[in-house]
Amino acid sequence: MSGSELYQAQQGRITMALVGDTMLSRALRPYQERDYLALAELLRSADVSFANLESTVREPEEGVPNFTQGTPMTTPPALLQDLKWMGIDVVSVANNHFTDYGVAGVLASLRHLERAGIPFSGAGRTLMEARRPAYVDTPAGRVAVVSATSFYRPWNRAADSRPDSAGRPGINPLGFSTSHTVDDAALAALKRISDELGLTQERTRHRTMFYSASEAPADDPDSLMLLGTRFRKGERFGTRTRVDAKDAEANLRWIREARKQADWVVFSFHNHEFGEAGRRTAPTEVELEETAEFVAQFARAAIDAGAHVVAGHGPHLTMGAEIYKGCPIFYSLGNFVFQNETIDAFPAEAYGRFGLDAHATPSEFLDARTGNDSRGFPASPEFWESCVAVCEFDAGALSQVRLHPLDLGHGRPRAQRGRPVLARGEQARRILARIDRLSRRLGTELQFEGDTAVLRLAP
Repeated sequence: MSGSELYQAQQGRITMALVGDTMLSRALRPYQERDYLALAELLRSADVSFANLESTVREPEEGVPNFTQGTPMTTPPALLQDLKWMGIDVVSVANNHFTDYGVAGVLASLRHLERAGIPFSGAGRTLMEARRPAYVDTPAGRVAVVSATSFYRPWNRAADSRPDSAGRPGINPLGFSTSHTVDDAALAALKRISDELGLTQERTRHRTMFYSASEAPADDPDSLMLLGTRFRKGERFGTRTRVDAKDAEANLRWIREARKQADWVVFSFHNHEFGEAGRRTAPTEVELEETAEFVAQFARAAIDAGAHVVAGHGPHLTMGAEIYKGCPIFYSLGNFVFQNETIDAFPAEAYGRFGLDAHATPSEFLDARTGNDSRGFPASPEFWESCVAVCEFDAGALSQVRLHPLDLGHGRPRAQRGRPVLARGEQARRILARIDRLSRRLGTELQFEGDTAVLRLAP
């Protein structure tokens, strides 16, 4: 450091390692593969390493599972130490699986994370607590992480307390609305359906009761609210998404707060929403390759408010990356640890959905759900291929983004797959080629260097 620099953080130099969805149900520490230990060392060597912890951290008696068509994800508290061993310094918990075991599960998770000494953001005992950043002190400076999710059930939103009412534990929401544009004939047909089924009159009755104006909006000649979805008259068919203004401003306020209170700011954004491209033609989610309109808009707004990096996750697939005003936005980093098939128990209704009785075992349920690995996550390698994004800043500016591809063991037995190792050779190039292809649509290209790639920064 020069004589004018008192603190190392004044150099504006930091290395951040970012990974995606972490669904942890098995130990991480016993394994010795070379490319696995190299991954752990990569995460440990960064000044700060981030992951999205997509699970409820609980003991068996803490909370009961909500109904879900997915996996009620649960992580034994002891495994938090394995996450620390792996090099993870801070996590987001703003996601749909953090609430899989209800309020009791949320409270248990908060306690276990606090006891383990893992900083987290994105959920809390009240909405104010859920919105607050997590802070990590590193030799390179103080790092803040603000975390939000757009994918949740309405009752999973955290709520603030009042003098006369307790708050509700839950996640930090970033809500959005969806509207569809249809032509004149389609809108007329929808209005006829609404009239003939009595839905129009039902909405009229709602407006005489205790619904708010936003919950029971009036119809107008050019639009219609039908079954919770807004349809608008237009020249072509299309779909638009728009972020909730109040949630957006609240999250931007906390990003601005984080920028004042920390040297570096990461915004973590969990979402499952895709854009228009492929909606009518994609046979599986793997072919949905465009993020939703509101996701991209808010990611850029987060940078404008002071975030240095946006770490996206949620689709369980890698998506494109872009450089916006000199800062990286990763629309989805994909999976990091994907062990949602080796939890101990599933609720009774999960078995009932596939005609299985009370004597069925977890493996029998999973075989039925996936058609013996012929559909869902096990059927597609893309769900088991992802990356670590290592971002380097110097003198306060982004100097390099290097992507390290990961292999999570597609096609291997359940007891093996889901744990990441660094990908090599042809597989590494395939993983990076997907990210490159999707990033080019956003004006960003990858430069391949052996088994890794770097994002080309604007000159």
